[in-house]
Amino acid sequence: MTNTEIFPDIEQLLDNKNWDQLKKTWAEMKPEDIAEIIKNLHQRDVVVAFRLIPKEKAAEVFSELDPSQQEYILSHIVDNHIRELLEELPPDDRTSVFEEVPEQLKQKLLNLLPADERKEALGLLGYPENSVGRIMTPDYVVVKPDWTIEKAIQHIKKIGADAETINMIYVEDDDLRLIDDIPIRRFILADPQQKVADIMDHEFIAINALEDQEEAYRMIKKYDINVLPVVGENGVLIGIVTVDDILDVIEEETTEDFQKSSAIVPVEEKYYTASTTTLYKKRIGWLFILLLTDFFSSTIIAHFQHSLETVIALAFFIPILIDSGGNIAAQSSTLIIRALATGSLSVKKWFLVMKKELIIGLLIGLTLGLTLYIRGFFWRGGPTVGMVVALSMVAISLWSNLLGSLLPIVLTKFKLDPAVISSPLLTTVVDSTGLLIYFSLADYIFHL
Repeated sequence: MTNTEIFPDIEQLLDNKNWDQLKKTWAEMKPEDIAEIIKNLHQRDVVVAFRLIPKEKAAEVFSELDPSQQEYILSHIVDNHIRELLEELPPDDRTSVFEEVPEQLKQKLLNLLPADERKEALGLLGYPENSVGRIMTPDYVVVKPDWTIEKAIQHIKKIGADAETINMIYVEDDDLRLIDDIPIRRFILADPQQKVADIMDHEFIAINALEDQEEAYRMIKKYDINVLPVVGENGVLIGIVTVDDILDVIEEETTEDFQKSSAIVPVEEKYYTASTTTLYKKRIGWLFILLLTDFFSSTIIAHFQHSLETVIALAFFIPILIDSGGNIAAQSSTLIIRALATGSLSVKKWFLVMKKELIIGLLIGLTLGLTLYIRGFFWRGGPTVGMVVALSMVAISLWSNLLGSLLPIVLTKFKLDPAVISSPLLTTVVDSTGLLIYFSLADYIFHL
């Protein structure tokens, strides 16, 4: 019998409220066929028909329904049934449901999931990697502005045990938009007959779920708060981020930055659990790139072979110059990357950085250059070699300092992680360009 032939019988069973027979009918049918029939039912019958589907088939049927019907069902069945349904759904189907329903309903569904499944759901919801949405929790206490303090406290006692924190209580309007956050002490000290609206000041700090996790860290630090509410579209409250969440993130990102600064692709697992193969793969990529980059340095030396043969003393200063240039670049890049990360420096101040680093680079170059001039004059090559080395040191210092300080700003401007210019990579680039500066000046001064 086809679904078309069965359909009138289903409608008749619904009209006659013959629930037992409908249960038996559903039990004999495949989930895909049940879903096809439900799609064609009148909206008033959809919820009743769905609730009579055997529990073991309900999730499969639900996955086959249109998003609009899924939303309608979720909005009209009791929480226990929703919880069972969501737990039975495969993670990808559950994520599809969350992505289709409005923000308000999504928040309700998240609250019904167990903690471990909620964490998984949040990770799959489509929030960008490293966004606040990936680390927020929906375990918070919310009240309405027209409630009395007495009612609000009763609600806090009832819900608070499962909340992430009750230090801060959130107030939302009828559209679930966040309108205030109130410290718990205000509720305790207020008159029980007062309204929640009476103790509101309408001043609160919130962050969008799509913002970067580091922005949440900056806001928590700037405003000296322990918990930060997270909002979605139209200011709808969808979660909170606590200090301990942020500390976990900062620990992970600090570890990641340390690894990047040593030209290692971030290792997601612990060192002792990572296999030898994994660690090899994480390290060899950048090492291979750096090796290819070093070819450029050897090519430059080969190109200026005649200069080295003519003035052999020039070779003695190559290690000193390239090492100094790499160290200078690494110093300036570390200072700027950290300043950008902590928010004490913004991309808009690039010109100020350039002016400051030009002066610092010049001072460093003159100091180190004078030392090298004395070294060259008295021990290695005489006054001309000393002058070449000293001028090269000044030029390399200026170039290395500018490159190390401005490159992180440029990368940040284009939404790239400045940590990718790891010290080994930056040092390798400075080595090659420093050699070019050194030999070019030597050829010019010695007329080679």
